[in-house]
Amino acid sequence: MALMKEFKEFALKGNVMDLAIGVIIGAAFSAIVKSLVEDIITPLILTPVLKAAHIENLSELTIPGTAVKYGLFLSNVLSFLIVAFVLFLVVKGINAARKKDDEKPAAPPAPTNEEKLLMEIRDALKANNSRQL
Repeated sequence: MALMKEFKEFALKGNVMDLAIGVIIGAAFSAIVKSLVEDIITPLILTPVLKAAHIENLSELTIPGTAVKYGLFLSNVLSFLIVAFVLFLVVKGINAARKKDDEKPAAPPAPTNEEKLLMEIRDALKANNSRQL
């Protein structure tokens, strides 16, 4: 029974839940990037090149006489570069937002009890001086 309790405490810690959410979002992001690369960017960039080589599909790019499909490899490299660039932009944006938060001046600290007492004494002295005039 103690083993189950320990496992429950471990599995429900904030870090584990955050990691699980990150993995799920990462998988969804991966699908979006894959579609972006395969359905939009690759056709836009490589269509002229493929037409010049009289090839319609990247999988047709092979080393003659072998089963090496370097066209698919190029597609995966392009996908990696796009993911890396997007993550770079995300991290750069987060760092910029954090920098702006850090640059905001901190609110002045509240006066201590001693400072409050000194301010009261100062105000009382000013009030007495103004009455004497």
